Amino acid sequence: MCGIAGILADGPLPEAALADLAHTLAGALAHRGPDGAGWHLDPARGAALVHTRLAIVDVAGGDQPFVDAAGRVLVANGEIYNHLDLRAFLEAEGAAPAWRSGSDCEPLLPLFAHLGEGFLGRLRGMVGLALLEPVADHRARVLLARDPFGIKPLYVAETTFEGRPATLFASEPRALLASRLIPRAADPGKLAELLQLQFTTGRPTALPGIERVLPGETVWLEGGRVHSRTRRHPLPPRPTSGPPTEPLQAIDRHLEDTVEAHRMADVPIGMFLSGGLDSATLLSLMARRPGPPVKAFTAAFPGSAAADERARARAVAQAAGAEHIDLEVTRGDFLTHLPAIAACLDDPAADYAIVPTWLLARRAAQEVKVVLTGEGGDELLAGYGRYRAATRPWPLARPMRRRGTFDGLGVLADPPTGWRDGIAAAERGAAELGLKGLKRAQWVDLADWLPHDLLAKLDRCLMAHGLEGRVPFLDPVFAPFAFHLPDGLKVKGRLGKWLLRQWLAEHAPAAAPMAPKQGFTVPVGEWIASQGKRLGPLVAAQPGIASLTRPAEVRRLFASLDRQSDGRARFAAWSLLFTALWHQHHVMDLPADGDVFETLTRRG
Repeated sequence: MCGIAGILADGPLPEAALADLAHTLAGALAHRGPDGAGWHLDPARGAALVHTRLAIVDVAGGDQPFVDAAGRVLVANGEIYNHLDLRAFLEAEGAAPAWRSGSDCEPLLPLFAHLGEGFLGRLRGMVGLALLEPVADHRARVLLARDPFGIKPLYVAETTFEGRPATLFASEPRALLASRLIPRAADPGKLAELLQLQFTTGRPTALPGIERVLPGETVWLEGGRVHSRTRRHPLPPRPTSGPPTEPLQAIDRHLEDTVEAHRMADVPIGMFLSGGLDSATLLSLMARRPGPPVKAFTAAFPGSAAADERARARAVAQAAGAEHIDLEVTRGDFLTHLPAIAACLDDPAADYAIVPTWLLARRAAQEVKVVLTGEGGDELLAGYGRYRAATRPWPLARPMRRRGTFDGLGVLADPPTGWRDGIAAAERGAAELGLKGLKRAQWVDLADWLPHDLLAKLDRCLMAHGLEGRVPFLDPVFAPFAFHLPDGLKVKGRLGKWLLRQWLAEHAPAAAPMAPKQGFTVPVGEWIASQGKRLGPLVAAQPGIASLTRPAEVRRLFASLDRQSDGRARFAAWSLLFTALWHQHHVMDLPADGDVFETLTRRG
């Protein structure tokens, strides 16, 4: 895993200014690539590509950028699990260069030269990439691309540099802000969407002028501006074959194949192990290969009402012969580290799982450089209860996310009217593809919730510590198989993931696969309630919150938390606290190196 960045301007740029910008971008992404940095400068064409490296495959020889004989240049952030097959294909086609490394990303440049933009459809992996292609008259164009599920991030911002129209791009918005070419500001509509949903949808981010390259999107930059966009769906909307005749054997083959592919590395690999089904599945499959015990990391919240998953996780780890490492997360950890956690979520997601994810990543990075995680399992195999609610017959069916966190609380100054527009657009897109019922509900989550909440959270919290996260359920071979399983193999009665539960009953019974889904909770509401009277005035006074809310109602909300058990009120307080800290750092440009109270008392 790495960081990439760069610029394409409409004409030549001074070499010194281009070098200074490259150095700034590399510095802003150093956490993503602690093992080295490199860049390619082309002042005559007004272009630069930057790469910071986390060395996972070919640790000694895989430095980037890659440059070919025609002057094309590539930087990539990701892992390409079928890179050996791609090398063999190029060699058979007579299109292979003299390989200079064993890097999984090196085949991408000759593959583009041989196949053009269509090479992206041959990749099995996760990637965000930038490819510079020289054209006539000392000009160039840049291809930006992102994997179809949006596992790896990529952002663009149109600006002006040295008097020329230019487009910046980077793995994280913080690098674009560090250039000081993009003004620091917040979009009030996007902040309202964040408060209502806990994430934001679509192409625009909460930072005006900075846009996402969408999952599966290919963007061409020419003349210093975005020239064209195309997009690939993450999954075929129709199955390419009939349902499996022997479902248990079929899912076993697919699971084993994807986990084996995701074990590709020249460094130690561990995993995050909750008490849930997805991580238990991954661990039991990892244990099939002989070798040292897998290091499995579990978070727990002692002294709180949150369910303690350690006993079940420990039983699963013991059955798999893994080394189980648990991490206790306390109120003190929350209050101490939350500003730094919010600072790493530059594309904000107010998902309380960021707290244990960031702390687990910090602990795991002491022992491994890669972890497997279970993101995507619920979306592909229908694990969420909201899917069952959305697919009930009329009039019992309930649209997903029909109610925002702040509805009826009287906290927001103006009731937001467009906060669900992104979800509605995803629903329309699913309908246009002819998807109905369960698959339609799953598709809506795959469009925004998965990339802009779960995967953004995973990427930022892990890369903050130079740790790579891999998601075997979101494999382009496994995912279509899982998504197109018949509904009856995904949902049975009140249980989702039915086929996976049957598989676990045979292969990992310690996971208690037939128990009802418990869900993962973090006691942020309890922790905030214990300090509500102190936190309320600080949050209400923060400019990013004061402009969106009724400050007196914010103070009242926080002050009342210790007298009520309303989960929605507590989640609203959490969302306000996170957004205040996010705004403090990314918009006001204030440090995030103190605890919650110290950080909120700073003023620009």
